[in-house]
This record gives sequence, C-alpha cells and structure tokens, in this order.
Amino acid sequence: MFDNMGPMLKKLKKNAYEMNMKTFRQTYGHYFQEMTEYIGQSDDPKEAARAIGNEFAGKVKEKFQSPKNGRIKSYVQADLNFFMIYYVFPALLLTGHECAKTAADGICTAWGEHFKDSHINYTDYDTLYNGFREKIFGIF
Repeated sequence: MFDNMGPMLKKLKKNAYEMNMKTFRQTYGHYFQEMTEYIGQSDDPKEAARAIGNEFAGKVKEKFQSPKNGRIKSYVQADLNFFMIYYVFPALLLTGHECAKTAADGICTAWGEHFKDSHINYTDYDTLYNGFREKIFGIF
C-alpha cells in the first residue's frame, strides 16, 4: 500500500491528488472494504477496530524500520504520516461503510501508539480535496 508513497506525495496538486486517490482506491480499496466488513460483523466493533489498527500499524512499522536499530528515519515517518492523512484515511472513509469511522479511529489510535511523536488525526477526502487551490492549501 505504501510502495508508491514518494511519487504520490511529491508535488501534490489538486489534479494529481484526484488521480492518485482514484488509482489508490482501485488498487487497495478491497482492503478497506474487508476492514469495515470485519468490524461490522464483529460482536465488539471497537475491539475489532483496535485489532485491525494494531495489525496495520505494526506491519507498516515492520516494513519501514531499520533492520539495524529498529528505528524509522524522521523524514520517512513524516512521509508515512502525510500518506496516512492524504490517502489511507480518506480512502477508508470513502468506502461509505457504516463502520468506516470506527476503523479509522482504531487505526489512528494504534498509529499513535506504534510510532513515536506521530499522534495524527484524519479527515475525509472532500475536505482535503476542497482545501487545494492549485496546490495543497495554496502553500506547496
């Protein structure tokens, strides 16, 4: 899911963001659908979301940490945080599933527990997309 992270964050403009999100959802949307369906079928949706969040954040951490010291470089962590905010959470919320927000809450909480100084939050695609002028918030 994070394989194309660098190019998807580079020179992020409104049109590029729209195209990137479309491609991202076509490629990885089934994962978000599976997450929300699993939570929806659970007897304890919050616990299911917490378990998904821990699994998700743990796998991302495992993929990006240094094999030598187990740390993630600060610039890589910043990119991971931005990618979560710009792509992962909005794509999850775009599923329209009634458990999408529960899933996002679980992943967001686990993210903060797994990654040092990474207490991020999330928003929906429309809010981000409408925040662009030609460039994100007119500053990049």
